[in-house]
Amino acid sequence: MKRRYHSDDVSHSNHQDLSKKTAIHEAGHATAVYLRNKQKQLPPVFFQIFIKENNQITDHQSHTHEHPIAIVEGGRLIHSLPNNLGDIINELPPLQQQAYLLAFEADIINIMAGPLAEAKYVSLRDGELITPHLVNFDALQNYGGLSDMEAINEYLECYSTCSLERKTKVSELFIEAFEFVNDTQHWKAIEALANYLQANPKNIIDCEEIMTIIDHSMHNQQASLHNNFRLSTISDSAWLQIEPSPLLP
Repeated sequence: MKRRYHSDDVSHSNHQDLSKKTAIHEAGHATAVYLRNKQKQLPPVFFQIFIKENNQITDHQSHTHEHPIAIVEGGRLIHSLPNNLGDIINELPPLQQQAYLLAFEADIINIMAGPLAEAKYVSLRDGELITPHLVNFDALQNYGGLSDMEAINEYLECYSTCSLERKTKVSELFIEAFEFVNDTQHWKAIEALANYLQANPKNIIDCEEIMTIIDHSMHNQQASLHNNFRLSTISDSAWLQIEPSPLLP
C-alpha cells in the first residue's frame, strides 16, 4: 500500500504539505489494518511502514524536489488472490466461508482508508465538508490513490464478472471505509500516527511500534471522555444539592 504521486501534487502543494498528506495517507492504511481488523475480530497480520528519504519528483517547471515517502508493507489478510472468489469459497468448509469473505472485504476497506484519510485531511485543511457524495470512490485517485485503486480493482475482478455486482460491492465497502476514517476517535489515531511518522527519523516503523501509537491514542481519548463525563456528573450533582433560597415575604 503506497501513495502514488500525482504530477499536480508538486505544483499545487508546498513540500511540507505533501509530506503531511503522504504521512496521513499511509497512517490511514495502517490504522485501518490494525484497528479495524481488531474491531472485527479478524486475524492479526504483520505489517510495517518504510520511510524512504530523498525521493525525487519533478514539478511542471522542471524543478526537482526531494520528498520523503512512506509505504505500508504487508497488512493483507488475503496473500494470494484467487481467480474466482466464488470458486474458492465453495471449496471451504461452511465455517470458513464467511471468514474468508470478511477478510477479502477487509483488505479492500483497509486499502481505501489511505486515500480517504488524505481526502479528509485536505478537506479539513481547506475548511470544507467531506461526505461520500463529495468524495466518492472514483475521486480517490485524486488523493494519491492511483495504485490503491489498481489493487482494489484486482480484488473486484476476482469478486465477480458482473460489472453491476462489482459496482454495488465497492460502493458498499466505500461507505464502510468512509465511516471508519470519519469517526472522531479513529481520525485522531490516524493523525497521531501520521505525526509520529513525520517526527521519527527511523526508516522502518515496525508493527509493534505502530500498534502502540494507535493504542496510546485510543486509550488517551477514552480516558479523556471518561474524565469529562465524571466532571459533568459531579457538576450536575453539585447543582442538584444546592438548597433553594427561601422565598421573600
